[in-house]
Amino acid sequence: MQYYHNPGDFDNDGIAVIEGLAEVNKIEINILESFPVRVNVIARGNLYDSCTKIKNVTIAQEENLFSITITTSRPADSVCAQVITPFEEVIELDVVGLKAGIYVVEVNGVTDTFELQVDNVLQS
Repeated sequence: MQYYHNPGDFDNDGIAVIEGLAEVNKIEINILESFPVRVNVIARGNLYDSCTKIKNVTIAQEENLFSITITTSRPADSVCAQVITPFEEVIELDVVGLKAGIYVVEVNGVTDTFELQVDNVLQS
């Protein structure tokens, strides 16, 4: 896991925090049977101590690539139990309006693909 700390990083309560990237070990892509089709990504991984929490999930899409970043946060001055804690995040992708094709999903360095068999557009 990569941690980064900038002087002046504080949470909403004014507590100094250290932010990092969550360690993602595996992703699973579920295409839900609906129309338009919905796609969920399930990211599984580990947090390295009892103080680290998932802070944010951001999704960027460029053409056929979805880049997802899961960041973590922990208090900078806390003494934390060094216990590995599994996590699971379900992330819904915005796939409405996408053309049929193969799409790549990357979550913190872990990659998988899914295929839309038909254009995923609302019928008018």
